[in-house]
Amino acid sequence: MTSNNLFIQIKTCIMENLNVNKSSSANEADVFPGKLQRRAFLQYAGASAAALALTTAGCKKDRSPILSFGATLDFKDDFGVLNYAYALEQLEAAFYTQVAANPPANFTTAQRNYFQDVQYHEIAHREFFKKALGTAAIGSLEVDFSSINFSDGASVLAAAKTFEDLGVAAYNGAGVRLKTDAYLVIAGQIVSVEARHAAWVRDQISNGSFSDLNDLTALGANVAGGLDGALTPDKVLNAASKFIKTKINVINL
Repeated sequence: MTSNNLFIQIKTCIMENLNVNKSSSANEADVFPGKLQRRAFLQYAGASAAALALTTAGCKKDRSPILSFGATLDFKDDFGVLNYAYALEQLEAAFYTQVAANPPANFTTAQRNYFQDVQYHEIAHREFFKKALGTAAIGSLEVDFSSINFSDGASVLAAAKTFEDLGVAAYNGAGVRLKTDAYLVIAGQIVSVEARHAAWVRDQISNGSFSDLNDLTALGANVAGGLDGALTPDKVLNAASKFIKTKINVINL
């Protein structure tokens, strides 16, 4: 299968989901196909044989969701891990979309452009997981960004650093739980992009700090030997809880 045909199949699958997902904003639905160019889409959504396997599996919608109050992450199988990633990508997409729509006045041009670009990456990640999960996907999370001053560049960059560092540690910590090779490939492709985000944001806050791997040690991440931090889902969700209003239930962890 050519990369062009692969791109068309994945994009069609995701765009079908955008059409039925009325909870996505009109702006996102309009911006996603128009702004996310082919090369960027292939890079950030992980277009490969593994990506096709993941997406087409989700398009079958052959798995029933767990019904409960809030959102339930059931780690008994790979779908629990994918929903976990989906929840974090929802959080990041919501954050970057809000910043891109109204960036702080003291942002540089480069910073404005960064947040414009990365919102499309995070939307791609979010919609990719949603379509792959099909009916097994958790619902849309209600976020709480009241602790972030969106008019202040320093506050926004600090929040971005928190989200990106936490996201990288989350993928690193969850990879061991995946049993399907194709899913592990996808996680590896996405976490590499999140790590690039984290490095860029760090340098905006303090030039040269892009490779500092020690900030998550206070949360229990083991950082040594040039390896980035990894956190278990319970620690990640606890750290992210201040930004999420929706109750998240975790079982079989």
